[in-house]
Amino acid sequence: MLHLNRCQHLKQITQRCFPSMHVKMDKHAQLFLSRPFALAELRKSWRSISSLMGDKNIVLMGPPGAGKTTVGRIIGQKLGCCVIDVDDDILEKTWNMSVSEKLQDVGNEQFLEEEGRAVLNLSASGSVISLTGSNPMHDGSMWHLKKNGIIVYLDVPLIDIVGRLKLMKIDRIVGQNSGTSMKDLLKFRRQYYKKWYDTRVFCESGASPEEVADKVLNAVKRYQDVDSETFISTRHIWPKDCEQKVPTKFFSDAVIEGLASDGGLFVPEKEFPKLNWREWKSLVGATYIERAQILLEKCIHPADIPPAKLGEMIETAYGENFACSKIAPVRHLSGNQFILELFHGPTGSFKDLSLQLMPHIFAHCIPPSCNYMILVATSGDTGSAVLNGFSRLNNNDKQRIAVATFFPENGVSEFQKAQIIGNQQENGWAVGVKSDFDFCQTSIKRIFKDSDFTGFLTVEYGTVLSSANSINWGRLLPQVVYHASAYLDLVSQGFISFGSPVDVCIPTGNFGNILAAVYAKMMGIPIRKFICASNQNHVLTDFIKTGHYDLRERKLAQTFSPAIDILKSSNLERHLHLMANKDGQLMTRLFNQLEEQHHFQIEKILVEKLQQDFAADWCSEGECLAAIHSTYNTSGYILDPHTAVAKVVADRMQDKTCPVIVSSTAHYSKFAPTIMQALKIKEINQTSSSQVYLLSSYNALPPPHAALLERTKQPEKMEYQVCAADVSVLKSHVEKLVQNQFMCNACSSWKHWQDNKGCQPSFLSQKF
Repeated sequence: MLHLNRCQHLKQITQRCFPSMHVKMDKHAQLFLSRPFALAELRKSWRSISSLMGDKNIVLMGPPGAGKTTVGRIIGQKLGCCVIDVDDDILEKTWNMSVSEKLQDVGNEQFLEEEGRAVLNLSASGSVISLTGSNPMHDGSMWHLKKNGIIVYLDVPLIDIVGRLKLMKIDRIVGQNSGTSMKDLLKFRRQYYKKWYDTRVFCESGASPEEVADKVLNAVKRYQDVDSETFISTRHIWPKDCEQKVPTKFFSDAVIEGLASDGGLFVPEKEFPKLNWREWKSLVGATYIERAQILLEKCIHPADIPPAKLGEMIETAYGENFACSKIAPVRHLSGNQFILELFHGPTGSFKDLSLQLMPHIFAHCIPPSCNYMILVATSGDTGSAVLNGFSRLNNNDKQRIAVATFFPENGVSEFQKAQIIGNQQENGWAVGVKSDFDFCQTSIKRIFKDSDFTGFLTVEYGTVLSSANSINWGRLLPQVVYHASAYLDLVSQGFISFGSPVDVCIPTGNFGNILAAVYAKMMGIPIRKFICASNQNHVLTDFIKTGHYDLRERKLAQTFSPAIDILKSSNLERHLHLMANKDGQLMTRLFNQLEEQHHFQIEKILVEKLQQDFAADWCSEGECLAAIHSTYNTSGYILDPHTAVAKVVADRMQDKTCPVIVSSTAHYSKFAPTIMQALKIKEINQTSSSQVYLLSSYNALPPPHAALLERTKQPEKMEYQVCAADVSVLKSHVEKLVQNQFMCNACSSWKHWQDNKGCQPSFLSQKF
């Protein structure tokens, strides 16, 4: 590593990041082990919130017809507290006339202003307050209510609202002008509800007021219990009464730290939240963004990310950067097979579905005054996706978050390499490693576990390391959404009725994608079998069939499907931990044995448990090419090599008694030479860009990927760094990147460092 003098301004960076800590230089590694200061302060302030019957008001918000008044009365009876209906108890008493008369008298704009002024005079504590449908359109009154209240959004399906308003003979509401339908106005109002709520109650169709009231009380209880949703390491050993307990970890900690300090992976201590069948049915007609917000709100405590902020992130992540408005559409291929298209994001792979969102989550969770260097190992698609995702942060966040992605120099396709290198931005770099993906991934884990090195970076540069691979919970969690959404789309399109089982077949390397499907099932999606599809590197298939994970004398083969050219599958540890009833001691023993002896065997009872839900097989290179060729000939659809691997295995393993959803993890344009070989196209010795353009002229399905076509227009020569397969060399690169990124940013305000040009990366010596 580079050794710089520990000058005063570097120590001041550390003090700025950790103002409340007194650090000894020989214990610098402890700096980052505690919870983020800002989040700790937030949680501390929330602990002062009193019980449900204390000083805080429960404020019910929602559209007219949501049942706020009725639900409020039921809650008041349950809690024995005062109930205030804004319509009856505030507005009509203030105005001495009915609300409808007032609206007719003054018109929409004046009504909203006078309504807001009346609410500003409300003073209450320990009460249940039922708002009008238009209260959230007045900022001043909502800030007033929010100061001493927990705002609960009653999210009732639009079709139910319209039906109730018809029964109530309400044909006009505030803001409705001639020519505006009730339905359109209610949709318009949602933006105001989403702006203010602290917690949402998802009211499925047909839910009774009593059921909604119980949901409100549970939501408020969850909101107040800020320490209820904790995370543990897969290698966590439950302490005895006399032993010291490990520090509590929350969602934000899991996102920031990436890898647990004991080498394990973070998982929720409790079970995944589960939706009932009526809640799922209410999501059938929802958009991808709406589904994502409902599901992720249930998995992320509002103390970590407030729902309104999470909604902003989701809308930013899944917007115009996706070529398809459905984000992850499902297409019928043939027979009982359906393709889940996960390649419509800006880099053309399924990694975009999480890596367009995860950077925003990460930026929100980290302390505001510290620098973070994200280390990523990629087998092909992750590299470009993570660089692209973090480059979309706002300028302030890009000043404090940087990315270094390490890829096997000769282990990705030419187009993937061009994509990775071409996505380098001012806060992200690519480094080719003269080894395979397993070496890159193992090296990054070793760097994280090296407390001397990580502590040195923290103290010397005020910089903390983290990850964006699927070992990071913030990266894995968003993938649950698209598996759930695919099932709901099949219901919406009429292929199945809700409750009917489906199988999923997923090309699998690091086990994250298929594990996300397992979590979707835990949330209530009726997936029958998880079919694990491997290429010639079929260690996972062998493990699922035998329970023996054996890397001895097994050499990584380079295949047409490089993203699953993986032998050490990180996320398998999470699933084994789940199957073994969270036995951290067993996980420690198994994965230490894998590291030291290169194999482990699980007990027969665990093998049987695994095989209840999982099936697995593998596909040869010839079978992969043949599947691409035959599918195109029969349906005009071009599969990428990874999807072809999954189709071969699905054809072989699935019994056709229910639909099977095949995950299409990348657009075929990324693997043009392989596709041209499979389709027997003679012009195979062209440049990568010309091959992509040639394939786009075939008018096949799916259509050409505009962002990938644009990528081919980049200059041929792009700078990047190549390094030897040596962990110490990787550490040196990490430190250089930290210097180039953060010392320039950190020192721009110091008088003695005037020339920022000296901070530009000088080591990007290779060209592609």
